[in-house]
Amino acid sequence: MPIQSIVVLGGGSAGLMTALTLKRKLPQLDIRVLRSPDIGVIGVGEGTTIVFPRHFFELLRIPPKSFYQQAEPTWKLGIKFLWGAYDHFFYTFAFEYQHRFPDLARNNGFYYNPRYPIAGRISAMMSHGKVFPRRPDGLPEFHQHHAFHVENRKLVGWLENACREQAVRLVDATVTPEVAHEGIAALVTETGERITADLYVDASGFRSELLGRALGEPYRSYSDALFCDRAIIGGWKRTDEPIHPYTTAETMNAGWCWQIEHEHFINRGYVYGSSWLEDDQALQEFRGKNPRVAEDPRLVKFRSGRHERFWRGNVVAVGNAAGFVEPLEATALQIICVEASTLADTLMDSLCEPTPSLVHLYNQYNTRAWDDIRDFLAVHYKFNRRLDTPFWQACRADTALHDASFLVEFYKENGPSVVAGAQLLHPSNSFGMDGYLAMLIGQNVPHAKPYDAPDKERTVWNQRCHTWDVEARRALDVKQSLAAIRGPNMRWG
Repeated sequence: MPIQSIVVLGGGSAGLMTALTLKRKLPQLDIRVLRSPDIGVIGVGEGTTIVFPRHFFELLRIPPKSFYQQAEPTWKLGIKFLWGAYDHFFYTFAFEYQHRFPDLARNNGFYYNPRYPIAGRISAMMSHGKVFPRRPDGLPEFHQHHAFHVENRKLVGWLENACREQAVRLVDATVTPEVAHEGIAALVTETGERITADLYVDASGFRSELLGRALGEPYRSYSDALFCDRAIIGGWKRTDEPIHPYTTAETMNAGWCWQIEHEHFINRGYVYGSSWLEDDQALQEFRGKNPRVAEDPRLVKFRSGRHERFWRGNVVAVGNAAGFVEPLEATALQIICVEASTLADTLMDSLCEPTPSLVHLYNQYNTRAWDDIRDFLAVHYKFNRRLDTPFWQACRADTALHDASFLVEFYKENGPSVVAGAQLLHPSNSFGMDGYLAMLIGQNVPHAKPYDAPDKERTVWNQRCHTWDVEARRALDVKQSLAAIRGPNMRWG
């Protein structure tokens, strides 16, 4: 029998994003989201990647106006890394390092000067705190190289409204799973009601109530590549600080600290390894770096890794119920988009009767997506020489690169060449060759093929950088862009 009904356990961003995706792609399905007080909303600031706007505004064709009005995001062009040998470098969503201009012999990565960290228009705008070029009428000229910063509770509120508009039912209930064979027979409420469905989506967060606890799906740790297991989270109300169009990732003694930019709040978090730093020491370092933290920061313990399978029997896990890695590249919402869209595609292509081969490919595809994130984050740790503390010594000595090993060896031998990019990474890798180049070049990882550009090429490159710099200075910053889209002249497509 085809799948006709789906119950999603968990009313956070993972559950709501999955329910909304399924309902938009398969409107005939009966979908319920069970919101339980036992499964809370994390409620912290979140960064996204370009996968997020593409998922909602292109794949699902949801008008962006409601998102801007209800979720009140700010824009993110990438990450500013206070990381590696130099003062800072930028990771953008614009694939700047792999781009090659017709009047230059090689791609941009060979001309990049870490002492002047600009590789294209987007990194130039980031360096000046700008987000969009200014149109003649004063409105922002939107481009596709941006993601968002968004407060989790506002995001959840927007998702709830979007789900209601699509006839997704939101039900408040505390439930206990009833296991049968290799799946779930029912979710039983405190009053004894049995809630049943043809497919159950586990979006219960770290608890992984269905896949992990009820079905006992094995868990694969990422601890040989990612050593952090704690986060201290805090922040303060924004006053006159500029709203940066990027997330900041700053090296700390036993990990790193994020800064996420909201319109009225600055969110900070210290991700660290408890094997190298006691919690009270981490709190002291965090407060020393951030004396304006307004209240007692929260401590969150986590483990990095994923379940062996994400789809087992009639249960599919998404988000933190499937796996977790620290937010060094803001992949939490990205991976939910990937999981939700591949689940929808699987159901569509199978006419809602998923075959064993499709389920196997779903698991294989999403396993690769999680492992890709692990490998990419490992490169961040393996080559960061900014500090020489015991934690960073251990990272440089012991971080396992797994499937990124060959790509790193290729870079060490050939420099920022993109000749073999298609062979080094599979097409579904969301970071791509450019992401790896940003981290390897930005951290000044040595290679055997430095390019001594002829004077003519160097002049062309310097002129181009100057042009980008001038354009960036004329662009709009985040506050100006927010005022423009809220003004009377804004027309939504």
